[in-house]
Amino acid sequence: MLQKIRKHKFLFSELVKRDFKKKYKGTIVGMGWSALSPLLTLLIMRLVFTHFFGSSIPHYTIYLFCGNLVFSYFRDSTTQGMEALSSNAPIFTKCNVPKYLFLLSKNVESLINFGITIIILFIFCIIDGITFTWKFVLLIYPILTVFLFNVGVGFILSALRVFYKDISYLWRVFTLLVMYVSAIFYSTKTYSETIQKLFYINPIYTYITYFRSIIIDGVIPSIEVHALMLIYAVVFTSIGLLIYKKYNHKFLYYV
Repeated sequence: MLQKIRKHKFLFSELVKRDFKKKYKGTIVGMGWSALSPLLTLLIMRLVFTHFFGSSIPHYTIYLFCGNLVFSYFRDSTTQGMEALSSNAPIFTKCNVPKYLFLLSKNVESLINFGITIIILFIFCIIDGITFTWKFVLLIYPILTVFLFNVGVGFILSALRVFYKDISYLWRVFTLLVMYVSAIFYSTKTYSETIQKLFYINPIYTYITYFRSIIIDGVIPSIEVHALMLIYAVVFTSIGLLIYKKYNHKFLYYV
């Protein structure tokens, strides 16, 4: 795959630029929405949930920000990735190019937005009096693993979207469910230890917890959490690649 990406690096870079420009085309603020969108969402959640949950959770604004940051990246990356094949059908039906380039370009564009939002998060950390330590460097690990996880899910969704158009509507409902079970605005500490462990079945909750543990608590998560994050990333990416490899030639007949 890496060899083909290098071979088509010009096309890949142009796809990333196109996707990034297309997202903000016609807007007044433009790229500023990369920062404004999560900030507005944070403001609304802060106003709505502070009364119910904020009094018992330290650094509640950062707690919310971490949760919304990771979830929004997952939702945006996979939702855009789902349309990668269907929206680029006019290109790959006429030119012999690796189809996964279209999905990867969507994910890189989402990763850029994610990076911009992380900078905003760090600014809020300074305002909220959170001390920066060397442990913040470890955030590279969840960023890489969640990127791979999103790519894997994107592979699966984009393939399903070609054959089943209804997947777009089902995914909207599913991501709403994921949001509520990812403990974005509430704490899982009120549940029993068994229930708390069950939350780790949700990959997004696992990635969110890593961010919160490093940023808010200053604690490095256990080796089990590290392993679980990597397993989610590898398993979903592997499944996605296998689906692409199996149905690669059939995509042309359904788009």
